Amino acid sequence: MTTQQLIEQIQKKKSFLCIGLDVDLNKIPKHLLSEEDPIFAFNKAIIDATHHLCVAYKPNTAFYEAYGLKGWKALEKTIMYLNVKHPEIFTIADAKRGDIGNTSRMYAKAFLEDLAFDSITVAPYMGKDSIEPFLEVKDKHTILLALTSNAGAFDFQTKTIEGKEVYKQVLETSKTWKNSENLMYVVGATKAEYLADIRKIIPEAFLLVPGVGAQGGSLKEVCKYGMTSNVGLLVNSSRGIIYASNGKDFAQAAAEKAEILQIEMASEL
Repeated sequence: MTTQQLIEQIQKKKSFLCIGLDVDLNKIPKHLLSEEDPIFAFNKAIIDATHHLCVAYKPNTAFYEAYGLKGWKALEKTIMYLNVKHPEIFTIADAKRGDIGNTSRMYAKAFLEDLAFDSITVAPYMGKDSIEPFLEVKDKHTILLALTSNAGAFDFQTKTIEGKEVYKQVLETSKTWKNSENLMYVVGATKAEYLADIRKIIPEAFLLVPGVGAQGGSLKEVCKYGMTSNVGLLVNSSRGIIYASNGKDFAQAAAEKAEILQIEMASEL
């Protein structure tokens, strides 16, 4: 999917909502556990109930890898279902990969070609040659961890080296990489006050913003400091939507939570 196609979906749906599909078998409704594939059954119901309210879905791959082969097959079925039924929706493999070049190239093949996700999250710590293999894939996006929503972000990302915070150095350096126009960035909603400075470095790039909802991030603050003329935001909510209910009404409850965010997003647009 191209950036322009994503922008068109945002305009059409009046939404820049991304829904995180982080499936924990200990949290999904008990009646689904009797299904042949409870993870996919849960995802399918959530997608069917919310696809008109969001522009992106983001499975965190750890929640699938934790269940071994069954989990991986559920991830394959989920992305296949999205690509066939809702090809207009932007898909994110939240895998946080990044390794030496030949290894990154295999990760890129696995997620962007074989599974056919539109994008993948990657860690910048190993630098240019660990990221450029992802950036080579045509009409795909690499979402670089810049300033994350967790408390540990302050351990390294905001530290100052030679007068400049590390996350700012990551942003500036990434702009010099080949095919950097295919970059997006993760900036946590709990760090909304940093967005003004971030926009000075990457004024138009799309930001994936986790942390709205269960983690306490403010959508209004994110929009105030981070929105661009093309919106430039994908705001993610996971637990706050998909676990709105653990009863048989779970999908409808998820849709109701998603709609609250979509309406708020429409007003910001």
